[in-house]
Amino acid sequence: MLQLHNAHADILIPDGLEQQAALSRTTHLGISAHQDDLEILAFHGILQCFGISDKWFSGVVCTDGAGSPRAGIYADYSDADMQKIRLAEQHTAARVGQYAAMIQLGYPSKIIKDPLDSWVEADLVQILQATTPQVIYTHNPADKHATHVGVLVKVLRAIRALPPNQRPQTVYGCEVWRDLDWMPDERKVVLDVSGRDNLAAALVGVYDSQIAGGKRYDLATLARRRANATYLESHATDVMESAIYAIDLTPVIQDDTRDIIEFVSALIEKFRAAVTQQLRQVSVPEK
Repeated sequence: MLQLHNAHADILIPDGLEQQAALSRTTHLGISAHQDDLEILAFHGILQCFGISDKWFSGVVCTDGAGSPRAGIYADYSDADMQKIRLAEQHTAARVGQYAAMIQLGYPSKIIKDPLDSWVEADLVQILQATTPQVIYTHNPADKHATHVGVLVKVLRAIRALPPNQRPQTVYGCEVWRDLDWMPDERKVVLDVSGRDNLAAALVGVYDSQIAGGKRYDLATLARRRANATYLESHATDVMESAIYAIDLTPVIQDDTRDIIEFVSALIEKFRAAVTQQLRQVSVPEK
């Protein structure tokens, strides 16, 4: 049994299986900051497992949802009200997506962004040991939301706390608050999620508190995936209908000396150099 540090943590096993058995069947794990981030960044993992008997997706949401923007019928809801609604919405998504388990750690965002906090990392280590996933989906290091980046850092630290032979085979940093179109094509991981827009819409669509509250994540998420598929290659016809871009973070968890700041800075520098080179190739030299 997981012994999580936060008394407000919540664990849902949608099909009612005993907790240890439910967690241990996990093959794909998504770890996100907020409710609904999971269904945006980890849809590829959800899809890989949906309806497949020997593959199971489990999800982890780190925050409590208290700081959600709200409008319309939710405009006067308190932070406590929003926490209850967001928890329930995430439960619904887990049932729709047939997750093996859904864990909500329930921490405030300030804890996630605190580099000195150790509770979240300790919880994630427990979860990783209980689930032993082959693939992890989480936030990418170039995301512009500080809480998202805070989750990424804690995920990497938790993985590195494990012996090398207990670490996942692959870790993807995926799009939420900033897409990854800028990534050099040879370093860009393209996750094909074509043909299941109905499931994608159903998963993101359960978050009425966000959609009716003023953020059309349902429309924006599917539109970005379609745009990724079309704008991936300028000189060829589309080979997929919907795609999520990701950064392969596996090298960072295979080599404990590899610094995540240097890792992403090198990618950004490569992007800068490519843009500069192309401009020079088509520009008339100044006299």
